[in-house]
Amino acid sequence: MKRFWTMGTIGLAAIFLVVAANALGQQEATDAQAPGNMPKEKAFRIERSMPREAVTCIECHKKEHPGIFADWAASRHAHAGITCYDCHRAEEHDPDVSKGHFQYYDEYVRKFGAKDFQKVPVSGVVTPKDCSRCHPDEAKQYSVSKHANTIEIIWKIDPWLNHGMNSDFERASGCYYCHGTVLKMKDGELDPDTWPNVGVGRVNLDGSLGSCTSCHTRHRFSVMDARKPEACGQCHLGPDHPQIEIYTESKHGDIYAAFGDEYNWTAAPGTWSPGVDYRGPTCASCHMSGSGTVTTSHDVTERLAWEIQAPLTVRPSEFAAFPAKTNHETERNKMKEICRQCHGDTWIDSHFSTLDKVVEEYNEVYFKPAKKMLDDLYDKGLMEPKPFFDEELEVEYYELWHHEGRRARMGAAMMAPDYAWWHGFYECKKRYNKFMKEGRELIHENKKAYKAEDFPNATGDTAKPPEIFGKSE
Repeated sequence: MKRFWTMGTIGLAAIFLVVAANALGQQEATDAQAPGNMPKEKAFRIERSMPREAVTCIECHKKEHPGIFADWAASRHAHAGITCYDCHRAEEHDPDVSKGHFQYYDEYVRKFGAKDFQKVPVSGVVTPKDCSRCHPDEAKQYSVSKHANTIEIIWKIDPWLNHGMNSDFERASGCYYCHGTVLKMKDGELDPDTWPNVGVGRVNLDGSLGSCTSCHTRHRFSVMDARKPEACGQCHLGPDHPQIEIYTESKHGDIYAAFGDEYNWTAAPGTWSPGVDYRGPTCASCHMSGSGTVTTSHDVTERLAWEIQAPLTVRPSEFAAFPAKTNHETERNKMKEICRQCHGDTWIDSHFSTLDKVVEEYNEVYFKPAKKMLDDLYDKGLMEPKPFFDEELEVEYYELWHHEGRRARMGAAMMAPDYAWWHGFYECKKRYNKFMKEGRELIHENKKAYKAEDFPNATGDTAKPPEIFGKSE
């Protein structure tokens, strides 16, 4: 009898719980639909296993720099437990350790009453060497690219730098913003003449080259950010290398503008696939992302068969300022494999055949005769090779290859007919005719070219950075 009563009671209790649960569920559903329902506060909770140094970083920057904190909290780094401490920590003997940060610890304690934390050395600069602790392949690929080594390249070929024809501040606000500065310390902090800077070829104090945040912007470090053409367009634009304008004009750019909001920008690295995650390619799709049998690479020097930004178009392995350790036929086939994901072989072969013909005509018809004329003027003493830019024909020659000549070649390479013709070869013809006419007149009259006596701001330092070229330079 006692057993029967106990089992019956349990059965009734179970029925009651089921009914109560159903009623509670219905009430919660009703509450959720009610207009006055109050949502829970969205908050970031530190529940993962983190060292107390990392917790201190987060709690401080959460109050002091809410924009930085919000960016990081929404990142994959945060979701994986990667904190400020993991990227910014340093050794006390590191050359880029911030002295001011140590002082701020004491201010933080006074301001917020913080307890139970440890002072640690940190650096404001996160370098490719730091990133390589988790991304070794990407850092290695980037290190051999033209991006990472662009400071060396421009100091080998650029007359603005080598002849001191622009000021140090014109360089800092323009050239170095994209190409990168040589970072230096001053009074225990980063020298404001060299920082802030996230140029792709920045020379860091730990010996590494470049900045991953050029493309993966702080502090989200999003793969989506780097995959969109706007990431490249912040530097690749303007009269001398208008890749973003060329891309926008092309059919690829048109498809991106129409359907880009439907792309799966957050696919895992190495899996982002045409026809699945996106319809039309971006800059990253062709030059960096994996596709078909071609693997992902952070070396933008790959997949190129021509060095079309150089004065005379050459193979990448023949580019004297920074010879690529690649074979142009192998790299052309890689690019064709990328194209093959969306195009047939006839289309692909015809496109590259046109590009090769454009390169040949630019080299033979425009650049080589102009270069010969310039050399003749120097040989006859009618112009002086140094400094460059102070004679008008030097500017005409420079813009022939650096502006119109590049636009013609790049427009053909990326399928932008307006840039290949109207901004390219059409302007090449005008520039070429003027340059040759004035050159012949100087030779015919045996007259020296006008030399600008008050060339503005020709005050730039002409010493090559020893961090790249050694003390002897």
